[in-house]
Amino acid sequence: MGIVEGKRILVTGVLTEESLAFAVARLAIEEGAEVVLSGHGRALRITERVARKLPVTPEVLEVDVALPEQLAAAAARLAQRWDRLDGLLHAIGYAPPEALGRGMFAADWEAVATSLNVSAYSLKALVEHFGPLLEAAGRSGGASVVGLDFDATVAWPLYDWMGVAKAALESLARYLARDLGGQGIRVNLVAAGPVRTMAAKSIPGFGAFEDTWKERAPLGWDVTDSEPVARACVALFSDWFPATTGEIVHVDGGAHALGA
Repeated sequence: MGIVEGKRILVTGVLTEESLAFAVARLAIEEGAEVVLSGHGRALRITERVARKLPVTPEVLEVDVALPEQLAAAAARLAQRWDRLDGLLHAIGYAPPEALGRGMFAADWEAVATSLNVSAYSLKALVEHFGPLLEAAGRSGGASVVGLDFDATVAWPLYDWMGVAKAALESLARYLARDLGGQGIRVNLVAAGPVRTMAAKSIPGFGAFEDTWKERAPLGWDVTDSEPVARACVALFSDWFPATTGEIVHVDGGAHALGA
C-alpha cells in the first residue's frame, strides 16, 4: 500500500518529462494516488501528450492562473469528478525575459507584476478557487498544499525578479498556513536544488548553478535527478506530516546550510 493510497491530488506545472511536477505526479500515482494535471494555452496539448507517459493517464484541466474565469471553470469541472481534493501541487513560475539575468533595473512594473502574479499570487488563486474541495478533505482527515520553491533567503546571481517572486511565495505560504490551518489544510514549500528542467534552462547562466552546487552540497547533488524532490512532495501529501504547516523543506543536498 502506497503512502498516498486513495488520495486525490491536482498537479500543476507538468510540461515535459523533465519537469519536477512530472516526477511528483509519477511518484504519487505509483504510491496509490489519483492524479489530475493542469495546463494552459499552447502548452495544454503538450501536457496532454506528456500525461500519457505517466503510469495512469490523468485528466488534464485547462488552467491559466492569471485568468480567474478559467480557474473557476476548472474548479467546477473537478468538483463534478471528485468530492474532495487531498493534495494540490503548485509548480508554476514565470518571469518575462527582462526580469531575469539583466539586473533589477531592466524590468518595468508590468514585467515585475507578471512575475509576481504568475509565480506567487497564483498560489493564493489556486487555493481560493479549489478551496471547497480542499476544505472537504480537511474535514475528513486533512488536505495538503505543496509549492515548489528555490531558496529566497539570499540574492542569487541572475535570478533577479524571480528571486523576489520566490520570496513573496515563501511569505504567502506562511500566511496561507495561518489562515487555512483551522480548516485542516496544511501549506508547505519544498525548496529544491537546481534540477535541469525546461524552466531552469530559461534562466540565463543556469549552468553556473550546475557547476558549483554538487561541490557545495554536503550530500552531493545531481542536477538530472528529480526523485529526491518528488519524494519530499509526496511525503508532504501523505499522512506522515499531520502537524507540519508553514514550513520550507530544503531538498538541495544541504547546500542551503553552508556559508560561501
